[in-house]
Amino acid sequence: MRTNIVIDDTLMQRAMEISGLKTKKAVVEKAIIEFVASRTRKDLKELRGKIQFADDYDYRVMRKKR
Repeated sequence: MRTNIVIDDTLMQRAMEISGLKTKKAVVEKAIIEFVASRTRKDLKELRGKIQFADDYDYRVMRKKR
C-alpha cells in the first residue's frame, strides 16, 4: 500500500541509526511490525491462573543446566 506520511526528520534519523536500517521505508516497516507484535502478544497478567506447571517443576534445576 502506498502512503505518504510526514515524519520528524530528527526522529527518523535517530531510528535509522539505532536500527542500522538504511532506508526510511525499512524503518517504518520494522516499526509497524514491532508495534503489531507487541499489541498482539498476550499480556502476562491475562495468563495468571491459566497455566499449570507440573508438580515436579523446578526452575532452579533448569537454570543449572545452562
